Amino acid sequence: MASVGFRNIEKAYGTVKVIHGIGFDIHDGEFVVLVGPSGCGKSTLLRMLAGLEEITGGEISIDGKVVNELESKDRDIAMVFQSYALYPHMTVRENMAFSLRLRNADKKLTDQRVDDAARILNLDKLLDRHPRELSGGQRQRVAMGRAIVRDPKVFLFDEPLSNLDAKLRVAMRAEIKALHQRLKTTTVYVTHDQIEAMTMADRIVVMHDGIIEQIGTPLELYDRPGNLFVAQFIGSPAMNVVAGTLRGSGGNTEVEAAGTRWPVPAQVGGSNGQAVHYGIRPGDIHLSPTGHGIAAQVIVVEPTGAETELLVQVGDTQIVVVIHGRTSAQPEETVHLVIDTDKAHVFDSASGKRLG
Repeated sequence: MASVGFRNIEKAYGTVKVIHGIGFDIHDGEFVVLVGPSGCGKSTLLRMLAGLEEITGGEISIDGKVVNELESKDRDIAMVFQSYALYPHMTVRENMAFSLRLRNADKKLTDQRVDDAARILNLDKLLDRHPRELSGGQRQRVAMGRAIVRDPKVFLFDEPLSNLDAKLRVAMRAEIKALHQRLKTTTVYVTHDQIEAMTMADRIVVMHDGIIEQIGTPLELYDRPGNLFVAQFIGSPAMNVVAGTLRGSGGNTEVEAAGTRWPVPAQVGGSNGQAVHYGIRPGDIHLSPTGHGIAAQVIVVEPTGAETELLVQVGDTQIVVVIHGRTSAQPEETVHLVIDTDKAHVFDSASGKRLG
C-alpha cells in the first residue's frame, strides 16, 4: 500500500490546456473516486499517475517518491481499463498470470497468487476457460484478478463498469468495494457516474473543466455542496435549482423565485436583493396533507415501487419531488409543497458559491 500525491499538476496538448494546476493527497489504503462529466480531465489525471501520459507541469508521488520520470512498469501500480484487454488465445489462468510471467516470477509463487485471486473473485471454476466463454462480468473479474496478482502499491480503475448492464454494474460495484475492504490497497477510481462515486468512495474528487470543484466524503458533498456545479452533479435525481432573489435578513430571510417565496435555513448569509440560486433536493420536499405550503400543479406521476416521483409546475419552473411510498396525486391536480428548510441550499448567482 502507498499514499499518492499530486502537486500543481498541469497537462496541455499543444496550446490546449486540459489540467489546470491540480493538487491533493490520497492516503494510504484509501478508496478515492475521481468523478465529473466527460472531458473534465479525470481519465487524463489517472493516466498521468499510471505513466501512460506525460506530465506538462507539477509532480506526482507514490509512497513519497516522485515518479514523473519513472516508466509505467516501474511505478508498482496495476490498472483495470474500461475494455477488459484480455488476451483471447489465453485461458483465464494464463491471462491472470501473464504480468508475473513477464517478470520471470517463480512459478510456484505465480500459481499461488493466481489461485488466491481466483478464490477472492469466485473464478476458481473458470481458470481453464478462454475469454470468449465468459460473460461481461466474468471478464471484468478476470481483469481485476490480473491486477490483484501483481500485489501493487496502488490500484487504478478507469471506468471499469461502463460496458456492463445496469444490474451487473450494481453487483460489480459491491464486489469492487468488498475487494478493497479485504485487500486495503490504495485505490483510485475514475467514473462519470456519480452513483458509483457515492456508493464506493471513501472520498470523492469532483472535477470540471480541468480543475477540482470540491473534495470530500460522499455525504459531505451531498449534504453541503460547496458550489452550484457540485450541487447539481451529485445526487440522483438531481437537485432542484431555481434562480431568484434573496429577500430579508437574519431569521426572516426568504428567496423570491418562480412567483413564490422559498424558506431558507437561518444561517444563510447574503444581502437583501442579492441574486441567488435556490436549491432543494427532491427527497427534501413533502406534500402537505392540510393544503398549506407552496402551490404546484402535477405534470407527471412516476411510481417506482417503494418511491413515487412527481414532476410539478411552480410558476414558470418545473420541480421534481420524490415521495417515499405511494400518493393519490394525479396529473393536472394542484398539490401543496412543504420544504424541509434546514436542507435547503442558497448559492450566489455570480460566483456559484454556497452561502452560509
